[in-house]
Amino acid sequence: MAGLVGCSPSEDELLQAGIQKMDTQNWKEAITYFDRVIEINPANGKALNAKGAALFQEEKYSEAVPVFTAAIDADSASYKAWFNRGNANLKLENFKDAVSDYNMASMLDPTQTDIYYNRGLALLGMEEYEDALLDFDQAIRVEPNQALVHFNRGKALLGNNDPLNAMKALTDAINLDGQNGAAHYLLGVTRMSALGEKEEGCADLKMALSLGYTEAKTWLDDFCE
Repeated sequence: MAGLVGCSPSEDELLQAGIQKMDTQNWKEAITYFDRVIEINPANGKALNAKGAALFQEEKYSEAVPVFTAAIDADSASYKAWFNRGNANLKLENFKDAVSDYNMASMLDPTQTDIYYNRGLALLGMEEYEDALLDFDQAIRVEPNQALVHFNRGKALLGNNDPLNAMKALTDAINLDGQNGAAHYLLGVTRMSALGEKEEGCADLKMALSLGYTEAKTWLDDFCE
């Protein structure tokens, strides 16, 4: 960045330079700028959170968690680092920690509706199906046309032993995104196992396999040939 040559750049200039690198998905260079900010001021919450976000983009989730923790220590009143640490914990399948982080993020800023879906995923990972459904329902109220929310809502309904409503949720997911092989697969399996609808279930499984969802092949071989 030309403006940083000559005199010592300020914290804010370095932070903005890092953010510009983030905008071009140059995560490594972004981190070098954020590290320079943190050298000047180890308690710069924005730089710590941004560094964590860059590490997250590099899929270095284990490295991102302590950086987000430092960002929280620097500015515990900002929802962003809590939310971001929740996302890293979700990727690491630390579901309980993720839910705790999302709860804090939601308390700090209840308008951040992305929290509902992500917390629902963590609760689904914990097999807390009823609580997951509450979050997925809230996410759908905010934005009804989210295929993945309907899909995961279907999974939670299956976990909650509600196959009829699960089939409706999976159908909604497929209507919004017909390329979701896993949704076709779960719909087919549920049709066959819960309702005995072999013909319709086999059609769903064939669609799942055609979309590359290879787990459908076992069911097709065993029940549809």
